[in-house]
Amino acid sequence: MKRTQLLLSALLVCASICVRADVIVQWTFEINTPADLTDSATILGIPADFGLGTASGVHASTATDWTTPVGNGSANSLNANNWAVGDYYQFQFSTVGYSGIGISFDATSSNTGPRDYDLLYSVNGDPFTAIGSYSVLANAAPNPVWTSGTYNPIYTFFFDLSSITALDNATSVEIRLQNSSAVSANGGAVAATGTSRIDNFTVFTPVPEPSAIVLAVLGGLMGVAFLRRKR
Repeated sequence: MKRTQLLLSALLVCASICVRADVIVQWTFEINTPADLTDSATILGIPADFGLGTASGVHASTATDWTTPVGNGSANSLNANNWAVGDYYQFQFSTVGYSGIGISFDATSSNTGPRDYDLLYSVNGDPFTAIGSYSVLANAAPNPVWTSGTYNPIYTFFFDLSSITALDNATSVEIRLQNSSAVSANGGAVAATGTSRIDNFTVFTPVPEPSAIVLAVLGGLMGVAFLRRKR
């Protein structure tokens, strides 16, 4: 296992050097894949696949099912149903020794899953501050659907957070991806059975060009695929 982790780290570092950025922490849900969890308002303590940090999810509904279906070009992502306004995915990590960070991630919803999200941050337990918003595409035709073999960059979001100096050299940073409306990905209403997925959540510095993020994600996915073949 240690050899596997070291090899993954080397591959990811190689990918980051190619785009002139250091990956601080990354969740692909491929190495540390959480077990499916049914009828739970929360899923907690998902370790990062590279670097140190934990991911979690919080919903109002105790009927929420947390699963790990196919990702964007990989075998796994983190997925949930029973979305309500205010529900979220969250990622916690340290930026000690780093400044000028950016984040990227892949996100999609089913036709009746949530479309709209806010991006928020908290430092060292302080109240959350909103810093942006985004809307996801439906994982359905006419859009290309997520498969394990093909990475689709149209689902990748990129945020340059380098102007937020509070995120520099911080012991604990929390980034929250929070559902902000009851509108579904197909423009209707969010249904209890509607789902939304997150994959390849990456924190890096310095902030490269958005096109370079695609190369970093592809590099990470190739590394994970290699490791899975070696098992």
